[in-house]
Amino acid sequence: MTKTVSNIEEISTKESVLQKIKSVKAKLALYGIRDIGVFGSYARGEQTDVSDIDILIDFEPHRENFDSYMAVYDILEALFGNRRIDIVTKNGLSPYIGPKILQEVQYA
Repeated sequence: MTKTVSNIEEISTKESVLQKIKSVKAKLALYGIRDIGVFGSYARGEQTDVSDIDILIDFEPHRENFDSYMAVYDILEALFGNRRIDIVTKNGLSPYIGPKILQEVQYA
């Protein structure tokens, strides 16, 4: 139980989430990640104790594939422990909500 509380405290702000992401950027680059950022409630400073972490990733050209996506997901899932994460690729953004996401994303 202490581990969960500690984990929540460690990722309670946008800055703490971005710092954790920065700590694994070199590892993510091995899978073709050139940009990674946070959007949604964390980017707006509206997160709660039960908020998920919305993450936007952008792959280098010709590096986006299922295996790389899953490797990145596994790294980020382990990084954030019990906190739910949602990962969206820049290429997968909806033309309707994509512009809003691109306006609010905060890159690590």
